[in-house]
Amino acid sequence: MSNLFDHIFVSTDSENIAKTSIKYGASVPFLRPKKFAKDLSSTEDTLKHALFSFERYVGYKFDICVYLTANRIFRKAKWINIAINNLINDDKIDTSFPVQKIYANFWHEKNGRYRTVLPWMKNYTSRQVAPNFYREDTGLVCATRAKFWRKGKRVGKNIKFIFHDYNFSEIDIHSKEDLYIADMAMKYLLKNTKK
Repeated sequence: MSNLFDHIFVSTDSENIAKTSIKYGASVPFLRPKKFAKDLSSTEDTLKHALFSFERYVGYKFDICVYLTANRIFRKAKWINIAINNLINDDKIDTSFPVQKIYANFWHEKNGRYRTVLPWMKNYTSRQVAPNFYREDTGLVCATRAKFWRKGKRVGKNIKFIFHDYNFSEIDIHSKEDLYIADMAMKYLLKNTKK
């Protein structure tokens, strides 16, 4: 829908996913090696492998790569266009992706103790005056200059955010329950959206 891609490749280790991807117009010239398809395989290693493999397949190097995950389906096509155009129109931008402002305190475990992630989170305050905190949504869309993927990095140094407040984008499918929620959300959107 963005009409900005020269190629759409799918990286997968599944023959079924490959067949479905090809049916809908994507290229899947090879299956992903098992070492890049394990639970602990990093996205960065997978993207690096995919880029080098696809470049060998087409016989030239890419300038901009866009990462879209299959489990974050509630994205807007215009975010893809914005992310790519941010890089095309400003050669100082390395990466562009959507972010959503969130209002929450975050905790992490360190040495068996739970602590707030940032010092200001120790004091609860009204969300209207709390510091801005944004959730990175690179799974929805992440346009990055290919040179960073070649180094095993999904995100470059100079970032341009695409701010959004689309709550459906929070749905992240990793379980049967998530799939059920996504299915209900899709039915709702199809019923209540004109386009």
